[in-house]
Amino acid sequence: MKQYRRISLPVTAAKYEIGKGMEDGFRLYSQVITNEGIVLEGLVRVERDDGAIVCPYVRNRRGVVFIREGDYIICEDGGEKHVCGEDKFRQRFEEIP
Repeated sequence: MKQYRRISLPVTAAKYEIGKGMEDGFRLYSQVITNEGIVLEGLVRVERDDGAIVCPYVRNRRGVVFIREGDYIICEDGGEKHVCGEDKFRQRFEEIP
């Protein structure tokens, strides 16, 4: 196999915060645990006023990606969003002064 280096690509990114409108939507936690088949550890959960617990997500060409505690939301120039864990984010990106 050949080796490749990631090409430098400026992106806009911010650590996820509840209530800032950074997500594309929410799914009921009960649907996530029964239908999505994902690892639940660290998953952000928000309790609504009606008592329902929901999980925020972003949607991109790969589908729905649920947001975990400490994740960054990355926005590309074309508007596509990605989720990146804090550990990987710090390895892959550096702030542009």
